[in-house]
Amino acid sequence: MTTIVNVHEAKTHFSKLLEQAHRGQEIIVAKAGKPYARLLPLANAAPQRQPGRLAGRVDDAFFEPLPEEEIRAWEG
Repeated sequence: MTTIVNVHEAKTHFSKLLEQAHRGQEIIVAKAGKPYARLLPLANAAPQRQPGRLAGRVDDAFFEPLPEEEIRAWEG
């Protein structure tokens, strides 16, 4: 659900609007009745990749060439 507030209301209730945005609600700030800015929660940061995380979990069969019929299925 999107909430539209004017600049004066946004300045007056900024902390409350930040909490609403943090909970996932989209807040549109309007200036002179026209949408001007949008408050949204920050996206969660993607987890950092960790080299070697699967060490010992992938055996040699993983690196074997695929059978021809499977290659054809993937290539269409």
